[in-house]
Amino acid sequence: MFSFFKKKPKEEPAPAPQAQPAQQAQPAQPVPPAHPQAPSAPHTEPVPQPAAAVPAAIVVEEPVVTPEAPAPEQKRSWLSRLKAGLSKTSSTLTTLFVGARIDDDLYEELESALLMSDAGVEATQFLLDSLKRKVKEEKLTEAEQVKTALKALLLDLLTPLQKPLELGRYQPLVMMITGVNGAGKTTTIGKLAKHLQTHKQSVVLAAGDTFRAAAREQLTIWGERNNVTVIAQESGDPAAVAFDAVASAKARGTDVVMIDTAGRLPTQLHLMEELKKIKRVIAKGMDSAPHEVLLIIDGNTGQNALTQVKAFDDALGLTGLVITKLDGTAKGGVLAAIAKTRPVPVYFIGIGEQIEDLQPFNAQEFVDALLN
Repeated sequence: MFSFFKKKPKEEPAPAPQAQPAQQAQPAQPVPPAHPQAPSAPHTEPVPQPAAAVPAAIVVEEPVVTPEAPAPEQKRSWLSRLKAGLSKTSSTLTTLFVGARIDDDLYEELESALLMSDAGVEATQFLLDSLKRKVKEEKLTEAEQVKTALKALLLDLLTPLQKPLELGRYQPLVMMITGVNGAGKTTTIGKLAKHLQTHKQSVVLAAGDTFRAAAREQLTIWGERNNVTVIAQESGDPAAVAFDAVASAKARGTDVVMIDTAGRLPTQLHLMEELKKIKRVIAKGMDSAPHEVLLIIDGNTGQNALTQVKAFDDALGLTGLVITKLDGTAKGGVLAAIAKTRPVPVYFIGIGEQIEDLQPFNAQEFVDALLN
């Protein structure tokens, strides 16, 4: 895998102790959290009760990593899969420029294509106005030149969304993962855990989705695959799971805590309040946490994705997005809508089920695949 994380410079840490052989590893037991300092305000959140570690998960003090640079064929493979994944969106845009004349008809067709790709009214109008101005100023006369100009404008629009996930800022780095049911949230957590391990990061997963049937079991399977501890309980307060996972990671010196939360629609106000509570309880376990609040979005939902970004950002203050299931969708233009309306950084995009199908968002690669 090629590098996509940015690490903050810090002092060289002491060597981590060697992991014990697998047959000697014991089931993870979470460390009971210390009671947080009671705030002066009259209303306080109750101190959560410790959650239980899933017995099947194994503690790995120093995960096996493969830090080698990606082979050129791996890079080409990802780009070809990205191009194939965005082909439905791409075909509606690129065919407009084949033998086309630069006139009002072309601009009208381009406007319809952008709207059909869920670029949104605001981003579509911005791109069209900028394109017309560019064509006039640069005296472009060929359709291929206009397409190249559109690529440059789209790249300028999407580049601010490209931002690396910075590691090593906190010990541990606490990540709260949110999203609606069906967006691929739990699966994405598993993939991210594997990627973090390849960058020499130890990980603890918290199964805070206590509402969806089998969510805990699904996350446990990913924990077993990646040899990381999963903190969970069969039922109860998801905030307790999050609080205990942070305390456990602090005690063990774990690098990253990833907290799964229950999927919910932005219109479910009582559940959105539950998310706010989880965030407050996490802060009781560690000052300044959570350090990352990520929203997982299904790329097939188009403009609904933009609605989700606005709602979750207003409620929690999002720090990043992961857009999944872009393969086969005709709605890849939604990134333009996000960039113009609510430019939350896009850390990763996904185009398939395999671990290597989740990669960092690169604006140049995305635009090249969209307007090839």
